[in-house]
Amino acid sequence: MEEIIQLDKQLLLLLNGSDSLFFDSLIMTLTTATTWIPLYVALLYVVIKANANVRGVLLVLAAAGCCALLAGGVDDTFVKPGVARWRPTHDPEIGMLIDTVNGYRGGNYGFFSAHAANTFSIAVFLSLLMRQRLLTVFLIAWSLINCYTRMYLGVHYPGDITVGLLWGGLVGTAVYFVHRRLAPPATYLLKDCYVPIAVLCLTFLVAVIKAIVDAYSFS
Repeated sequence: MEEIIQLDKQLLLLLNGSDSLFFDSLIMTLTTATTWIPLYVALLYVVIKANANVRGVLLVLAAAGCCALLAGGVDDTFVKPGVARWRPTHDPEIGMLIDTVNGYRGGNYGFFSAHAANTFSIAVFLSLLMRQRLLTVFLIAWSLINCYTRMYLGVHYPGDITVGLLWGGLVGTAVYFVHRRLAPPATYLLKDCYVPIAVLCLTFLVAVIKAIVDAYSFS
């Protein structure tokens, strides 16, 4: 076990940080929850378009809420304080080696990653619900980008991310099967799913432009 822990720390040091103001700004934007509000609105649009009644929409929203509650809520409330594994930024062994951005260090404990669990549970649930391959690719990529930002910032070990992804995937799948038993049938069209895909791409483009401006202003 000690060898695995040490390997986890070495991998994190390889993935953590850079000397680039551009990437520092980009990662900080991508890791911020409010950045993705337009994506959530676009996904809500797809849900409303596919469901003929309010009950169907509310059941999807309730299922998404359950994903967040079971994936991230259980982690933050029980697992992190129970396991009490230091975040890399607070770890006495390697904390001083971590490259931080704007002094961001996160809370004391980091096992496992709520970012990974939350985003992946939502991505898995919606992928199973909407059954559109292209949207699935983009949602999984969105979750993995969020995961990478946490390691870049030095607030999670790869092991924290891996367990978060596993738990999030399990939660998203379980919530989907419960939802399928309760919800009326709905058809999700590819043409509607292009909306969140476009919003995802546009959000990333805006984040890149912001990072270029930030890097230029500090240079």
